[in-house]
Amino acid sequence: MKLFKKIGVLILILAAFSAGVMSYRAYDMYQDALEGMPLSSKVEEIRAIENYTTYDELPETYINAVIAVEDKRFDKHNGVDIISTCRAILLNLKAGELQQGGSTITQQLARNMYFEQDKDICRKLAEIFVALNIEKKYSKEEILELYVNTIYFGSGYYNIYDAAMGYFEKSPSELNDYECTMLAGIPQAPSVYSLDANPDLAEQRRQQVIDCMTAEGYIEEGEIN
Repeated sequence: MKLFKKIGVLILILAAFSAGVMSYRAYDMYQDALEGMPLSSKVEEIRAIENYTTYDELPETYINAVIAVEDKRFDKHNGVDIISTCRAILLNLKAGELQQGGSTITQQLARNMYFEQDKDICRKLAEIFVALNIEKKYSKEEILELYVNTIYFGSGYYNIYDAAMGYFEKSPSELNDYECTMLAGIPQAPSVYSLDANPDLAEQRRQQVIDCMTAEGYIEEGEIN
């Protein structure tokens, strides 16, 4: 029994050491990213893109759909959703690899700004450091606005304006409920849910978005079909 206790203590010490090393490396990665381009400069670069879409130009249905399907506690967390993160950790441990990220909208924005899309633990931690920084300096409306101007919608469309024009020949402010819920679902897997590539899968994903909106109380059952 004493031997098992010693082994358990050793495992905990090694785990703590490993976590400390990864956190140190992740913080270095975070600092290097901001030294390469400060957050304020990165934000200004995004805002300078052609046809940048402001928060006021986004339909309410689209805003609600994005929050419901991507980050239902968006208005409540400080950039990191502890509940989703813990759930992702459990799923990753069960799978034996990094499959689920539990990323908030702010974390996804941080990734789009500074990091590759690879599934690396240190990169994930660095992303969290950036997300916390973003939340300190920008409002939720600004964060969501920046997010929809940096996400990929498939078919070569890299922001909400290009996606709205490319798929529906409309500006974002002109989108109807069907189009809003469709575009809210595509970024999870753009190559899979692209309307041009897989319209049937895109529609299935849109129904998932509607289900999330209903579950979160944004709409009544059957309000959007």
